[in-house]
Amino acid sequence: MTRRELIGFLAALGGLAFSRRAVAQLLENPGSLYALPPYGDLTLLYLTDLHGQLRPHYYMEPPNLLAPQPLLGQPGYLTGEDFLRYYGVKPGSLMAYLGSYVDFKTLADRFGAIGGAPQITQLIRTQKEAAGGPVLVLDGGDDWTNSGPSLRTQGEALVDWMNLTGFQHMVYHWEYTLGRARVEQLEKKLKAQVLSYNTTDDSFGDPVYPTHAVYPAGKYSVGVIGLTYPYIKVSHPEEFTEGLSFGLKEQDLQKTVDQLRSTGVDALILLSHGGLPLDTALARRIRGIDLILSGHTHDLTPVRLQVGKTFVVAGGSGGKVVARIDLALRRGGIEDLRLNLLPVLSRALPEDPKAKALVDQVYRSNPDLLEPIAPVESLLYKRDTLYSTLDELACRAIEARYPEVEVVFSPGTRWGTTLLPGESLTLDRILAYTGFTYPEVYLFKLRGERLKGLLEDVASNVFTPDPFYQQGGDMSRTYGLTYTLNVDAPLGGRIQNLEVRGRSWDPNREYLVAAYGGRLQRLGVGVDQHTPRPVHELIVEYAKKEGRLNLPPRPNVQVPDRDYRLPGGA
Repeated sequence: MTRRELIGFLAALGGLAFSRRAVAQLLENPGSLYALPPYGDLTLLYLTDLHGQLRPHYYMEPPNLLAPQPLLGQPGYLTGEDFLRYYGVKPGSLMAYLGSYVDFKTLADRFGAIGGAPQITQLIRTQKEAAGGPVLVLDGGDDWTNSGPSLRTQGEALVDWMNLTGFQHMVYHWEYTLGRARVEQLEKKLKAQVLSYNTTDDSFGDPVYPTHAVYPAGKYSVGVIGLTYPYIKVSHPEEFTEGLSFGLKEQDLQKTVDQLRSTGVDALILLSHGGLPLDTALARRIRGIDLILSGHTHDLTPVRLQVGKTFVVAGGSGGKVVARIDLALRRGGIEDLRLNLLPVLSRALPEDPKAKALVDQVYRSNPDLLEPIAPVESLLYKRDTLYSTLDELACRAIEARYPEVEVVFSPGTRWGTTLLPGESLTLDRILAYTGFTYPEVYLFKLRGERLKGLLEDVASNVFTPDPFYQQGGDMSRTYGLTYTLNVDAPLGGRIQNLEVRGRSWDPNREYLVAAYGGRLQRLGVGVDQHTPRPVHELIVEYAKKEGRLNLPPRPNVQVPDRDYRLPGGA
């Protein structure tokens, strides 16, 4: 790489803002953005949290990542201007577009959609050729599920794509919502090897997968250990993983690390679906890990983080970037690590022909996925700690179908896409944030005391100051009620000033509640003669009836001790 190319690469990734002319030149000739010279002894190409998105799309980072006081300002809780300042990213740059919600609509128009399976495949192949040495292609999990193509093929389209792209190892989380039997069936076709030190069989406690794999890298050796999301049993209905156990199992991880070290492995990599806060905590507690590749929380680290002697890299989500990590090794560890986040700009990258044919076939077989349903007139986004316009759309659709319902719950998942004003809502985009294998909307009665207790339980999980006890995503979104959130209040005291439909909450009253994408219905008494329907069907009906969608953000939660922000111009 020439000095000029290096400067161009650094500018693209956040050092400088782009004029429209410069952006046009970049998109027409992206060579300087992706032309990296060989370096070191081993190259890692890392993708995580694709969530089944095979086509280019938009994905706005959250306006808010609320954190308890001890975790404020730390990686894993950085968004907006805080993200830009912490990582030294210039507003208006490509990295500002990839990693922040600031000026999102302007930058989306400037740089275009991100992701796309054919583009990712081509990028990985060209980077493998350019690396000049051994390469490992790794997936951090949450790949097979949560999209129209995934649901229609029960994950097979994503396995076919992974095989075509050449992934060598992966770890699991949402994959298990396909059901254990289906996962095991797909594994017979999968060419990548699943790694997991913390997945065991309930019958005998034996590991279900290899805990690790070891590779030569010139005169050195590198071990890769897999970490399945520890709290699958908490996140999803238990029947999906019947007969399996997970958990963090720190002692087992330390034992695996020590065993590999005793055999002379020089460097150890943890391929983790634990999330950035948990992974940074693990880096402080587990001795001997050189690098953690972090997935699950969708965080993006523009620069390598270092916790003690351990490097940490988080790879984002939705196919925004492929992380190229070049390792210069030494006896017993990593001498140097060079991180380049390669943006998957759909307008700049060529498409791999075979991957394109695969994606085209999926959509030819499911033409209804791309049929326009209704024009979008306001920004529809998903990710936030407390609220999103996509969740409000789902809740309004449920209310329209069941007007007698008083409170609606929508799950605080992190995955989804963003729709810009002027786009059309399609079933493909609806399923991008409602693509559950358990999408049914349930009606049930819940006493007021239990309703508030439920909100307190979720808040306790989300805002615990110890990452080892965070067992879910963002707060469940609510419709029909309002409340004040005190993030740092003691257990049981975070939810205040609760009102339902404009009236003070009554702990003794029985409320009619609707929920989907979880197990909340088990907490109440089901409504007789109610037939659950998938939430995406209700959204389609509502959108067609409305004719157009205009949902300016109107959060129903006040957070007086935090600067709660809305996306500008949304």
